[in-house]
Amino acid sequence: MTIRAVDIHTHTFPAKIAAHALEVLSNNSHTRPFTDGTTTALKASMAEAGITCSVIQPVATKPGQVTAINDAAIMTNSEGSSTGIYSFGAIHPGFEDFSHELGRLYDSGIRGIKIHPVYQGVPADNARCVEILRIAGELGLVVMIHAGWDIGFPGDDSAMPERISRALDMAGNVRVILAHMGGWKCWDEALRLFAGREGVYVDSAFSLGEFVPNGDGYYSGGDDCMMLGADEFVGMVRAFGSERVLFGTDSPWASQSESVRAFLSLPLTDEEKSAMLYNNASKILFRE
Repeated sequence: MTIRAVDIHTHTFPAKIAAHALEVLSNNSHTRPFTDGTTTALKASMAEAGITCSVIQPVATKPGQVTAINDAAIMTNSEGSSTGIYSFGAIHPGFEDFSHELGRLYDSGIRGIKIHPVYQGVPADNARCVEILRIAGELGLVVMIHAGWDIGFPGDDSAMPERISRALDMAGNVRVILAHMGGWKCWDEALRLFAGREGVYVDSAFSLGEFVPNGDGYYSGGDDCMMLGADEFVGMVRAFGSERVLFGTDSPWASQSESVRAFLSLPLTDEEKSAMLYNNASKILFRE
């Protein structure tokens, strides 16, 4: 099939800090990235993989980072029609006036925000996270949430499906994209809690197929690197419905080219693949 593809879940870093940032993250997670983490490398990766658009999902690990990250996101989006790279905004629950900042993002044309309970050190069902979700819902902003365990923080339950479900109960009407098929390495819980829940989308980032280190064997392997097999993944797609699944890679932590090939090889219809690879994301990014 001829494809158009949006990678809804990527990460980049400013060139001056990219090498250091990737070194720290790589050491924490015992993985190796597939690019150098810069926007230039993402563009090259997209060209190789045949990806039409990539969406950066920035994470503010400190409240003081929020404004600068969002200034950069607004600039990235203003150039997206020519570069193919767009960005969500970032909010940290500790940021003092997140209501105003969410309004600024909405007024600038940003379509969504990213929160990461594990990296931000604030559980998903914390009152401030719930308020962020509530205000985002009122504005019509989509919220991308890291869901499930995090490979770099073993045992941290801040983003477990149960916590996210409680947060959504309290927040009311908000559209969310739960990364990693609703909950990395706790997919049964994700299915139980979210498959029938209106307004919940999932992305495929860092969830499908075998985990393959970048050639140097740095990741030790074992149970910790298990992903969903093809049959399990297809079962989740059918449970959620293809209209609620978005293609994502978590680049630079996965190869965009390999991720596209694995996705296209799945026993799904062309219509299902088109929906997940492009149509669902385009409705969010471009309101198509």
